[in-house]
Amino acid sequence: MTTLPVHHVPQFFVRQHLTMMVNRYEVLAANPDGAEGPLLAFAEQKRMAMKEHVTFYTDRDKQRPVFSFKARKVIDPSSGYDVWDAAGQPIGFFRKDFKASLVRSTWHVSGSGLEARGTERNRGVAVLRRVWDFIPVLGETWVPFLFHFDFTDNATGQTVMSSQKHVAVRDRYTITVPDPRLDFRLAVSIAVALDALQSR
Repeated sequence: MTTLPVHHVPQFFVRQHLTMMVNRYEVLAANPDGAEGPLLAFAEQKRMAMKEHVTFYTDRDKQRPVFSFKARKVIDPSSGYDVWDAAGQPIGFFRKDFKASLVRSTWHVSGSGLEARGTERNRGVAVLRRVWDFIPVLGETWVPFLFHFDFTDNATGQTVMSSQKHVAVRDRYTITVPDPRLDFRLAVSIAVALDALQSR
């Protein structure tokens, strides 16, 4: 059984596995050489859930829950999501800014001593991706414009977290967290939400 890091992890990976009813997410450590390391957390997200609630476990057997995020309201993603530890204590909060996201996807995150804003890295790519989605023949069957997000501190403008998506059969992300104030569990929740909830 792996031991969950509960504070700062400077880099990790997220891999998505699609099934008919759920999206599965593996959170993997980054080895010193930059390769994928051992499993740190595992989660399943039910598709079309009325009220989003994603629980993370230490392994694929789902015997030991360690943290989770949950929507504040039913069918209202604008209300945001709270992140909780295994004992039900709050860790942080994040939400999508739907008005700003009409042009460039934008998220807000709050943690212990931290307020940050995340946006798609490239404004031009954000616009192209939206145009692509409106082409009926193509839709979302294959989107070449990938999600790269940078979260910056509201007060200082310094980078708090970055998420970079890689071209692959299954979605795969490299998450970099240079700010030690960002709790690993909150960072993982945001990273998974960027994949699972981005279209909502």
